Amino acid sequence: MQKIHAKQSLTPGGWVSDLCLTIEDGRISRLTSGAAEGALSVDMLLPAPGNLHSHAFQRAMAGLTETRGPDPRDSFWTWRQLMYRFLDRLKPEDVQVIAELVFMEMLEAGYGAVAEFHYLHHDIGGAPYAQLSEMAARIATAAESTGIGLTLLPVLYMQGGCDGRSLQGGQARFGCDLDRFARLHGETAARVAQGPQDFAIGIAPHSLRAVPPSALSQLRQIATHGPIHMHLAEQLAEVEEVTAHHGAQPVEWLLQNADVTPEWCLIHCTQMTREETTGLARTGAVAGLCPITESSLGDGIFNGTDYSAAGGRFGVGSDSNIHIALWEELATLDYSQRLRDHSRAAMATAEHSTGRVLFEAVTQAGAQAAGRASGSLAEGQFADLIAVSTDNEFLCNRQGDTALDSLIFTGRGRSCITDVWSAGRHMVKEGRHIHRERITETFIKTAQELGQEI
Repeated sequence: MQKIHAKQSLTPGGWVSDLCLTIEDGRISRLTSGAAEGALSVDMLLPAPGNLHSHAFQRAMAGLTETRGPDPRDSFWTWRQLMYRFLDRLKPEDVQVIAELVFMEMLEAGYGAVAEFHYLHHDIGGAPYAQLSEMAARIATAAESTGIGLTLLPVLYMQGGCDGRSLQGGQARFGCDLDRFARLHGETAARVAQGPQDFAIGIAPHSLRAVPPSALSQLRQIATHGPIHMHLAEQLAEVEEVTAHHGAQPVEWLLQNADVTPEWCLIHCTQMTREETTGLARTGAVAGLCPITESSLGDGIFNGTDYSAAGGRFGVGSDSNIHIALWEELATLDYSQRLRDHSRAAMATAEHSTGRVLFEAVTQAGAQAAGRASGSLAEGQFADLIAVSTDNEFLCNRQGDTALDSLIFTGRGRSCITDVWSAGRHMVKEGRHIHRERITETFIKTAQELGQEI
């Protein structure tokens, strides 16, 4: 049993002063008023959002792809070629070391859990490992050793484009036909079941480019329940290819041809018409936004104000993990709307500030997208929590929505985080992960061995 007493806390009913929260068996068991003997005292207590989209292995590429290629119109597609070359070096033990660093950084940034969009399945060259789920098991082991909550999303990747062309180069490490993928998913589910009670599994058709419609329709035969995540409408070239082959833009086609429910999480969706935006919002699915990565890759700007006005649900993820920063993801999302529309406080409402709107949206949608009982300070929920110090030059002992706005928009919110719990596991103390030294030392050695040139 753990007890936390907070001067102020953000609950489903709003801000509450002098709250004592009790954790038992990884869940919030009681919420009472007033201090309790032995309770850890904190200034501000928040639910820790889930990171709804990550490719852990890409963290080792951060900083290595910022030179321009031979084409002066350098883009996502040239970055992708560099990523495939990097893949040719990664071994299972490398992936585990990288994932440990990524998951540690997520916890220190304030994320309580991660939905790992896992598509690096096979050995260099594309041959399956003796244990088909070798790489997935490494991800699960990294999550266990760092203490982060995990929803593992094995990715189905079948073809190199809508025309059915074969996988090339680094893509060979992703590829499965339906039979092999069903075995891979089954093995992965068994490994996840061996983990902590809050670990879960979903399924991820990579994209409309990589999965043909016939296979997309069979997903629920492989995974009968749980979240479904898919990349959708990220790049203009992707939209053009899908439209040419399927006769409709990606979001439009999916809404017409799949039963999109609240179990779905559609990643990016930075290329949508107004009709697609409102149509997707009506499904109750989550739009999985990755503003820092989308900025890095030049993806485009999500229709955030229209989507939110239509009742759409959205969360955030760190995707390429070039910079794992919860508060900066939220600020970048809102700033993108301001830049496009020449406005201010774009996502704010008459009732709540920008920070409050953004934070409550991503905590609720992150839990939904992960299929995780979390996202709020409420009895029965997993104890995914962030403790924040307000007695500093960035928050200046501010209260409520103003304190949240200061966390997000001063650019120093991460330095205000003192503690983070994931399903009751107290993994960040005094702003540092409890295994930081070991994890970083091992990662630096691995990154050096992988080399600085890709």
